[in-house]
Amino acid sequence: MGARSRIERAMGMSETAWARHTNPWSYWTRIPILPLLALAIYARVWIGAWCLVPIALLCAWTFINPRAFPAPRSFHHYTARGVLGERVWLARKQTPIPSHHSTVAAVLSAVSLVGVLVLAYGLVVLDPWATIAGTVTAVGAKMWFVDRMVWLYDTVGDGRFIPRS
Repeated sequence: MGARSRIERAMGMSETAWARHTNPWSYWTRIPILPLLALAIYARVWIGAWCLVPIALLCAWTFINPRAFPAPRSFHHYTARGVLGERVWLARKQTPIPSHHSTVAAVLSAVSLVGVLVLAYGLVVLDPWATIAGTVTAVGAKMWFVDRMVWLYDTVGDGRFIPRS
């Protein structure tokens, strides 16, 4: 089982949660989570243990977010296609996807991981430039990954992951 499958399982992503996650509000309100989490962790310098409050709230929001918004009426918009493409990506062992999508998605995941590592370094040693560079790299790679998932879904999406009413 890959890391993404473990994360999906840990998040408890049911069909209903996936449908709700296709709501544009879910996507756009997830983007600031990592930068805000980095800020909350960095804030330990200024507010001490009180930084645990925003950290806990952000962790809770990360779990709640895919369930917080209603499923959209249409699944044809950009963010829904990104989420549906991610489902195609997660099912690539059962249904292979074109290698050019697989390769780029793997590279973008690796770039995101490097960004997270640089971010973690910046947070440990309190280097603002490493923290900012890691955050921008991780978030930028993730957004590019979602864009690639839109392309993947537009290429091979067969409707099997579109939630049924």
